[in-house]
Amino acid sequence: MTASRLYFDQQDHALLRMVNRVLERAGDGKSEDRLFAPELHPHGIKEMTVSRELRVAYAVINLLDSLEAGRAADRLLALRLLHDEVISTASSAFRRNTGRVLIQVMKDLVRAHGDATRQLMLAHDFRTAAAGRPRTVRALLKRYHLLEMPEEWDQLTFDHHVHDANTKGRKTPTHLIMDAWIKGIRSLTVIYYNFVEARAVQELLEAAAVMELNVRVGLEYRALFRGKYVKFIWEPVGMEDTQAAGNFMCELAVRSLMEDGRSVAAWQQRHVFAMLERYNEAHRRDIGARFGIDLPPVSKEEFLEFVGAGQPSILHLSELAGRRMQPLLRARLPELAAAHAAALASGNREERAAIESLIADMNALHAESVQEGWFTPQMNPMLPDPNLPCTDPDACPLFLRISPRHLLTRLSAIRRRSQVTLTLSGLTPEDVLELLYECEGRITHLELFNLRDYSLGKLPHCEEVSALQFAINQGSAVEVKRLIRDIIRRLGGARDEDAGDRRERLTEILHNIPRLQSFYRFQPLRTHAGSDSTSRSYRLNGMGFAHVETLPRSARKAIHDAGDVQRQIIPLHAEVESRYTYSPPPRGEDGLGQRLLAAARKLPGLRFLGFAKRHEWVLKPTTTRYCARGGSIATLGGFRPEDEAYSLTPRKAAESRPGAAYMNTRLANLLKVGIGFALTMGTFLLTQNWWVLVWFGAPIWFIITGFRNIVQAVLGGGGIRRSPLLRWDDYVSWSRISDSLLYTGISVPLLELVVRWAVLEKGFSLTSATDPLLFYTAISMVNGFYVTGHNLFRGLQISAAVGNLFRSVFAVPLSLLYNFLLEQGIVLLGIQGGMVLLAAGSAIISKAASDTVAGVIEGFADQGTNMNMRRWDYAGKLRQLFACFARLEVLLPEEDVGELLRRPRELMEAHGPEVAALEKSLLIHSLDLMYFYWYQPRALTMLRRALRFMTAEEREIFVRAQLVLGRKKLVSQLFVDGMVGSGFSRALAFYLEQYEAYLKDMSRLAGVPLEEGDVGAM
Repeated sequence: MTASRLYFDQQDHALLRMVNRVLERAGDGKSEDRLFAPELHPHGIKEMTVSRELRVAYAVINLLDSLEAGRAADRLLALRLLHDEVISTASSAFRRNTGRVLIQVMKDLVRAHGDATRQLMLAHDFRTAAAGRPRTVRALLKRYHLLEMPEEWDQLTFDHHVHDANTKGRKTPTHLIMDAWIKGIRSLTVIYYNFVEARAVQELLEAAAVMELNVRVGLEYRALFRGKYVKFIWEPVGMEDTQAAGNFMCELAVRSLMEDGRSVAAWQQRHVFAMLERYNEAHRRDIGARFGIDLPPVSKEEFLEFVGAGQPSILHLSELAGRRMQPLLRARLPELAAAHAAALASGNREERAAIESLIADMNALHAESVQEGWFTPQMNPMLPDPNLPCTDPDACPLFLRISPRHLLTRLSAIRRRSQVTLTLSGLTPEDVLELLYECEGRITHLELFNLRDYSLGKLPHCEEVSALQFAINQGSAVEVKRLIRDIIRRLGGARDEDAGDRRERLTEILHNIPRLQSFYRFQPLRTHAGSDSTSRSYRLNGMGFAHVETLPRSARKAIHDAGDVQRQIIPLHAEVESRYTYSPPPRGEDGLGQRLLAAARKLPGLRFLGFAKRHEWVLKPTTTRYCARGGSIATLGGFRPEDEAYSLTPRKAAESRPGAAYMNTRLANLLKVGIGFALTMGTFLLTQNWWVLVWFGAPIWFIITGFRNIVQAVLGGGGIRRSPLLRWDDYVSWSRISDSLLYTGISVPLLELVVRWAVLEKGFSLTSATDPLLFYTAISMVNGFYVTGHNLFRGLQISAAVGNLFRSVFAVPLSLLYNFLLEQGIVLLGIQGGMVLLAAGSAIISKAASDTVAGVIEGFADQGTNMNMRRWDYAGKLRQLFACFARLEVLLPEEDVGELLRRPRELMEAHGPEVAALEKSLLIHSLDLMYFYWYQPRALTMLRRALRFMTAEEREIFVRAQLVLGRKKLVSQLFVDGMVGSGFSRALAFYLEQYEAYLKDMSRLAGVPLEEGDVGAM
């Protein structure tokens, strides 16, 4: 094998070719609108036409490249397909974490276009991670700075302040939701300035529904208060789903509010465009003189095209200017390098230091440094500062000049029970106290922590505000009085007019503490914390926070790792409660097992035996406090690495020899088997005297292990005669067998050399002949602990690993049985010295007994995994099938839909396009169900179980709904039209060959007889 073939597999190269083909078509504008129908199941018939890796890649490409506002439907479809694929991919119990890693790896693979070796490494990582082995997935989580999340998905993770591309963020709503899910965030608030478009809300909420995130929409408004702007975030109720949001946005009061917000946004944009003119007139020349480059001007059209769907901002302008600089700065590097070498040769230290400083400044340029260097109010004194209050009615909109009380009264009139958050940036405790009193309880939350403002030093009074909030929530009039008096005392030295007026106002509040407390007697003043992330910063952590206590142990350990400089614990502490909910078995499950469980539940301590158990963490909202030390909330995001667009030095290509982790799978499997066999052979050569065991002990040992793995895989998949379309080796993972042979090879020196020969025989003179019970017990116990250890290390099912720990209990009597049978055989055959030979082969006897038990245990574990997968598959697909039927019932209220389904051609031709669309959906669901039945392990078992819990009417609907499969011409046309992609020939042939047999089997299993003509060409 040549060196170039030592690494990667054919599947890696095939995946890379397919991904790059899709990328190139997308770049040429020739990408297909849809690779396959969205109703198709990840484990359904599209498995026959398009690889899982390509389906994930296609979805990621659509998400990353469809930034235009008009392509929201494409992004949502891609997100739905992506979620279904990655959640259904892993066959282990580590599904959600595996899905997070798969999306992140595929994102990197798409972005690495042009670096073939790196793409191959990522393709191999993707295929390796898809197996869902916890050790592999955890390593990739660490690589991508992601924390492991509990598979129950009950962690308390959130971010109450993020931005998408509709304001100043970089990500579309769909992309934002996808990245939030990757980080493990479960609750998100997306903030929009002044107004929001209905299309943005719809995309955001639909994407959140796909990924099962709790998302709220927040609108940020400004109000005038004591000579400065204060910011409020309004989160209206009535925007929980797309339908409610659509109705909300159509209300007259909301439309009026949005128009006022647009007027403010237009006023702010005029300042941005003025800054753009200032850049073209002066700043680009200053930058050019500073770095020796010639920056061209930026037109307004170019700038708006760069902004896209967002609201133009100074941050957008800074980023565009930075991107324009990079190629020019990069082109100067050779010249500066030559000048630096000349200065070094001549010994001119000053010139060398100046060049080094210039290069360092060039490398430090990014959006934030450009903004701070040229686009601040201090650098542009001739332009009005939009952060300072504007009171001129001719210069700024009326909506920007209203008071907090006026603003919140208007918002409350639209939705009374909405949340209103006061942001604390630039506010003092006296500001907060006065605003709480003036707004009369309409402020429901304080943004006690904002990561961006905190990092920039704009939250100096968080601790005092937190103390005030806590005192109000506790109902402690004594503590509230003390805090107000402290504030008044601190203001006592001020002599200006505003200070005097404020002292009077605070004194009024001091005399009306009961009124202040009444605002929050029934609804406490709660806390929000947000990152204010735009996904543009190179200095701040990305979005997301987590209550540390709600994360798995490995995640908590990573958070407290002193070497992780990117993650931080923020100065907030909150108490959480652990809560368990027990649900009784579904009604109708009255088999023998359920009756036995019901009887057992009457015993003390077994009250919830057989109940479904669900865990959740519950936040105690009034306990959140600012805590300089001992915080309990950690950031989820790290610092965003610089893009190539912001790096003067191009990223180095991946190494030509990637390393052992990327070795060709066949070669790696051969090495594993070879190492295991060498250890086994060497051990038998060293410890045995009988030539049979010397030369054939290792092959016998390996045959036992290999045969056990094959039998276990076949039985776990449903049996060797499960489907005529599958061969026995379709169930077998040869990589898993190779791993098993390696670890069984390692066990031979342990069991044969150390335990049997050195410890038991030489140390204690104990053999299978002297005391077989004790002898086999010792070997079986050691083997049980060893197997459990390597099962956990390999990331196999927990049930199998724990079962193997106790398999010695069953292996000992089985070893004694095997030993007894062989003894009787030796006696009957009269073999000379047979007992001595039997003692020499006792480790093999123990091995055979142990593997017999292991085959049963791991076979049941594999069966359980397959049955869980089929349960998810059938639950979703049957739900969709019955939903289609219910929709038909609604569309055809005067028809017997069940009877019409016997004549699908008549049904579909006599009614409109909506019925035709439902027919197509029924066909797709039926094709997936047919594929499950013929190809998926344990599908028949789970189908029988599902049918058992259906009513007679549901079973009849189940069978009749699938009679549409008889429309061969229509189904064939759907295949030709690209329903499952371009490579449909194998899937079409499968359908044509099997649909009649499938429908007859469904009729038999459901007990629903078919009439003449139900199955046939239509």
